[in-house]
Amino acid sequence: MRSTSACCDNTARLEREVKMADAIVIGAGAGLSTSAGFAYTGKRFHQYFADFIEKYGFHDMYSGGFYPFGTLEEHWAYWSRYIYINRYMDAPKPVYQDLLKLVQHKDYFVLTTNVDHCFQKAGFDKKRLFYTQGDYGLWQCSRPCHQKTYDNENIIKKMVVEQKSGKVPTELVPRCPVCGAPMSMNLRADDTFVEDEGWYEAAQQYEDFLLCCQGQHVLFLELGVGGNTPVIIKYPFWKMTLQNPKATYVCINLSEAYCPREIQKQAICIDGDIGEILTTLI
Repeated sequence: MRSTSACCDNTARLEREVKMADAIVIGAGAGLSTSAGFAYTGKRFHQYFADFIEKYGFHDMYSGGFYPFGTLEEHWAYWSRYIYINRYMDAPKPVYQDLLKLVQHKDYFVLTTNVDHCFQKAGFDKKRLFYTQGDYGLWQCSRPCHQKTYDNENIIKKMVVEQKSGKVPTELVPRCPVCGAPMSMNLRADDTFVEDEGWYEAAQQYEDFLLCCQGQHVLFLELGVGGNTPVIIKYPFWKMTLQNPKATYVCINLSEAYCPREIQKQAICIDGDIGEILTTLI
């Protein structure tokens, strides 16, 4: 009962903070998309990848993405389906739409490590988004021989329809238009990740937003950020909260809601499902 009461109190505090904030900086991790129904394991995984599970023994979508397939035709059969259901299909639950309802009348900006494009599909302003780790909807040269990315929607949808026996037709295997090398996903996995013109533009917009709201009543709203890449969202949010006495740090995370003691008086940590909590706020 004490835990339930504390959660309700914190949710009420968060509601007040949203209303009072001069600016809201959203930091979104994988937990936000999980709350929206983009699960990479369990029923959803078996629904779309039963053939790959049977053939390769995969236990989840994510680990399957690192499998050393023998041919590019097999590689893209798996990845095209992976991209299609996680980038071009809508999330099962309206969590992102509910988040937009909460902040749409505020001065906001989104920093996210998610690569599933859910923010834009929900209607968030593209100029207020910074996808730091890439996008399932983009390809790049695997070498890379140049710093440019390419939309993959049309070819991905063709691959999904035309693949047979765990392979896509050879003519659909994407290759770099400049050097002919195989294309790869524009995802930050190593030092070949391409930061294109759009990436740098978004990075500058984020930096400008932070500069404009220095010293204001800023709400740093961290949603579903785990411990894999804390240097991108979590640690900077803690630091900026500590440096600004008017700032408030909010962490909503299932079983991982915490903050350092130095900012506890400025923090609201809510242990719970993000989607469920958002429904109480809108």
